[in-house]
Amino acid sequence: MARVRILISLGVIAALTAGCAGPNETAGTLGGTVLGGVLGSAVGAGTGNVAATLTGAAVGGFLGNQIGRSLDQTSQQRATAAQFQALEYGVAGAPVAWREQAYYGTVVPGPFYSTAGYQRCREYTHTVYVDGQPQTARGVACRNEDGNWIPIR
Repeated sequence: MARVRILISLGVIAALTAGCAGPNETAGTLGGTVLGGVLGSAVGAGTGNVAATLTGAAVGGFLGNQIGRSLDQTSQQRATAAQFQALEYGVAGAPVAWREQAYYGTVVPGPFYSTAGYQRCREYTHTVYVDGQPQTARGVACRNEDGNWIPIR
């Protein structure tokens, strides 16, 4: 039953993040959502497993849509894992680096802050280098009531 709920949640996250995208962005969003969910599931344990899966799916969907278009699957895994690590555990202003063959990047989290409806938010900058050229995505992710990181901007 829990797996069914997780799969439904992943589908909802994918649909919400892919709704207004073109075909390349949609593929990146869907791939990132599923990949992020798998990575989040691997990170979480026990009762935190569902939260980690949903967090990974949300972050992966955002990454897949915004800057993950050019990356292969292994590079997307590394980038998604670094973004999750930066949001969850990163020190404000300190880059969390990742590298996979020809692709590499950094995620720099901002300080934690509170906003209406969310207890904990952070801005972040994720820079991916493709063929030596930087592609940068900036956003804000907040923890919802369940403890999941949700990209809100």
